[in-house]
Amino acid sequence: MEVDTVSDIKTLSIDIETYSGYDLNKCGVYKYVEHPDFDILLFGYAVNGGEVQVVDLACGEEIPEKVISSLSDESVVKWAFNASFERVCLSMWLRRNHPDHFRSYSIEGDSVRNYLDPEAWRCSMVWSAYMGLPLSLEGSGAVLGLEQQKLKEGRDLIRYFCVPCKATKANGGRTRNLPEHDPEKWDLFKSYNKRDVEVEMSIQKRLAGYPVPGFVWDEYHLDQEINDRGIALDMKVVEEAIELDGQTREELQETMKELTDLENPNSVAQMKQWLSDQGTEVESLGKKDVAKLIEEVPEDQKEVLRLRQQLAKSSVKKYQAMQNAVCLDGRARGMFQFYGANRSGRWAGRLIQLQNLPQNHMEDLEQARELVKAGNLDALTMLYENVPAVLSELIRTAFVPAVGRKFIVSDFSAIEARVLSWLAGEQWRTDVFVNNGDIYCASASAMFGVPVEKHGQNAELRQKGKIAELALGYGGSVGALKSMGAIEMGLQEEELQPLVDSWRSANPNIVRFWWDVDRAVKKAIRQRKPSVLKGIRFECRNGMLFITLPSSRQLSYVKPRMGENRFGGESVTYEGVGATKKWERIESYGPKFVENIVQAISRDILCYAMKTLRHCFICAHVHDELIIECSMNVDLSVICEQMGRTPPWADGLVLRADGYETMFYKKD
Repeated sequence: MEVDTVSDIKTLSIDIETYSGYDLNKCGVYKYVEHPDFDILLFGYAVNGGEVQVVDLACGEEIPEKVISSLSDESVVKWAFNASFERVCLSMWLRRNHPDHFRSYSIEGDSVRNYLDPEAWRCSMVWSAYMGLPLSLEGSGAVLGLEQQKLKEGRDLIRYFCVPCKATKANGGRTRNLPEHDPEKWDLFKSYNKRDVEVEMSIQKRLAGYPVPGFVWDEYHLDQEINDRGIALDMKVVEEAIELDGQTREELQETMKELTDLENPNSVAQMKQWLSDQGTEVESLGKKDVAKLIEEVPEDQKEVLRLRQQLAKSSVKKYQAMQNAVCLDGRARGMFQFYGANRSGRWAGRLIQLQNLPQNHMEDLEQARELVKAGNLDALTMLYENVPAVLSELIRTAFVPAVGRKFIVSDFSAIEARVLSWLAGEQWRTDVFVNNGDIYCASASAMFGVPVEKHGQNAELRQKGKIAELALGYGGSVGALKSMGAIEMGLQEEELQPLVDSWRSANPNIVRFWWDVDRAVKKAIRQRKPSVLKGIRFECRNGMLFITLPSSRQLSYVKPRMGENRFGGESVTYEGVGATKKWERIESYGPKFVENIVQAISRDILCYAMKTLRHCFICAHVHDELIIECSMNVDLSVICEQMGRTPPWADGLVLRADGYETMFYKKD
């Protein structure tokens, strides 16, 4: 499609192929583009849905001026699959090659200044995820049954042209493959680039009847802003922690060798044999098994197992991930995958994975942190029994605000419990939240019929209330209690079923809500009739089950049908990415759908808070918590008040946000 001017361009569909000396999987796109050798090799594009063009930049071709101009034109909508990759790469490419065409959207004091405004970008991967489809171009194309599929040779071509190669005699000692080194492969690579744009546009056409709502695109743009902003790292803490971990591990290994005479005391097989030689037979050396074993074995074996526990701490991997991801300005970026969990729409973690950081429980966190920064292993060893455990607890503290600023960390209190209680109409629970009560104490009190206070009468029952709350809200039974650690917490096997029965008796409306949802889903699938329950709409159309939430966002389930579960009963199944990470048919039922719904609504509430606080510099978020980088005079109570506002679509839901100020991230 020929266009004369930029004003003729309404949409651009883009796919690029790139080269960098950095490993994209380890460092993420933001650092990837900072390598001096970073470049765009191929630029595939289509204007206004027309024929795909491929510009061979590596061989000297040039992108038309009007197309370059449109990259920073906010009136031109740019489409790509995983658009953040194209947007960040093109931001760097424009800054280096066409600085007159680069425009940042940053305001004074913000750190998003190096990237194009995400407002003009749309991501077909997000669209796929919104529809319950895979988060890959190949996977989405296959599930949708597109005529044109992604070329399977792509991975080999990318490995050949896009990453450094090993110097060998056969390749003349070169460390990079260029087009002239294999013209036939290069022609195939251009076809691959073209096909990706075609497949991306085909996905758009196939999903055209199910548009992503504007407010979800607004959430995506805010997500991109947070990823662009990044969060600062104290690299002194990171580097010293890696160094100390190496020294400590070496010493632990040597001590274990002396105690056991084993060549590799870290080997599971060798350690099992050593224990067997000492008269202790074990099937597993997992974390829980070792902890239990330590209580039972003689003192000499205890010492070896304690050392093994220390060696098992994997804290150094997080520090190495920080080292890999940190950008030139000392900030880590790109850690959040929008719609990474497509059953609920929640984020998934990337790179450093903030969602699964170890907690910290040390009282003298700041002192330990300073000793690590100083590289003082002697003091750490003298003051703390377990140095790897200290390094693990300090991981969070490597995240710091910019100089002259502070962090305000604010999170929702018991958000899922509040949402579930609100949806089910379990009024006694909502009353607890209204009065700022402790839901674990209140739950235990309702279950056992006696007053329970956290540090007062019947305080020992609070733990049972807590584990019941965490394990049983979505139909869980004895197995859920066990997987949540009930036995390790001191509960007896015979106590578990009565605990399940007591919790369900105390929460009849929640139990009823599970099965009301179950019936609504089955009615939608069987009868193709929509129904509304507690402001949630269930309907099937065009081979999809849609659950419309109070926020008006939809959850999508592909090809739902009635099937039979492993017990011979009736169940709902649909297609999705299962526990094996493969596309498969997944079995579900009422309580599981309730879990999806509650987590999805909790996610929507977090998004509402993020939009309320978008005038602040949100630099990270973890589960139901926001990390805000702000000036020293910002009032914590104001931030918490704004975060805790109930969305207009959740009338009657009682929310509360609590927070703290800190000069390094931690779990308060």
